Amino acid sequence: MDGKRVLVTGGAGFIGSNLANHLAEDNDVIALDDLYLGTPENLDDAVEFHDATVLDDDLPTEGVDAVFHLAALSSYKMHEENPTKGARVNIEGFVNTVEQARKDGCDTVVYATTSSIYGSRTEPSPEDMPVESRTGYEASKLGRERYAEYFHHHYDLQLAGMRFFSVYQGFGGAEEHKGEFANTVAQFTDKIANGESPELFGDGSQTRDFTHVDDIVRGLELAADERLQGIYNLGTGESYSFNEMVELINEVLGTDVEPVYVENPFEVYVHDTKADYSKMHEATGWEPEVSFEAGVERVCEPYLDG
Repeated sequence: MDGKRVLVTGGAGFIGSNLANHLAEDNDVIALDDLYLGTPENLDDAVEFHDATVLDDDLPTEGVDAVFHLAALSSYKMHEENPTKGARVNIEGFVNTVEQARKDGCDTVVYATTSSIYGSRTEPSPEDMPVESRTGYEASKLGRERYAEYFHHHYDLQLAGMRFFSVYQGFGGAEEHKGEFANTVAQFTDKIANGESPELFGDGSQTRDFTHVDDIVRGLELAADERLQGIYNLGTGESYSFNEMVELINEVLGTDVEPVYVENPFEVYVHDTKADYSKMHEATGWEPEVSFEAGVERVCEPYLDG
């Protein structure tokens, strides 16, 4: 993107701030965030920050060429603590943002949905496989996808729903403010670097398709540039167990911290994830550029420099 006016909701959060800062190099970027988990400290000076919620009646959508809607209660735990708030923010906030943008002449929306709806799979998950919502969080993201279909068919808007797979960057990036909601790569690295044992659920054999935020940002920008419509996966197509992750972190840090294995406290838990990103690749040429080994090195680097 170049020379556009762009709105990023959830723009002071982890993924949102990375996207906003990247786009601000060549565009006029507005970041809107209610600071539930975000912080304006994540944002560069070039980004115009608005402390507001996506449920407000007067969102800064005038003259906007594209909306990146990332604002959400973004985890199972957050949503279960207040299901009504989760539905309002994740569904009503989406509808409210898109409707205001539409009325102001914007017809390009890229939004965050979730890969959690695929459930536990060790095989790559394609976008056209059957999905279901086992949690309120998943239901709210599926609600977004259905409303996106409505906006496309009824108003001819282009809305790309991006199903992220386990996005990480590390506490040296914009994840530290998320605390317990940060990706396990960031949390485990911080613990191991400080000589603390990370807690792994079960036997640590669960796997994730860990995707570096830089690859996510490129995918989001491409989705807007190409004005994609429909649902797209953003993941690497490879997965690593938590045990393998801990081993790799120890190797990079030069440490030998053993994990502690604890009982899984969650009733609903996705054990394995892996993306099939071929649809996104065919549409835009996108493919992941940061391997997990290289990504872990980036996460560990601030601790080694210190």
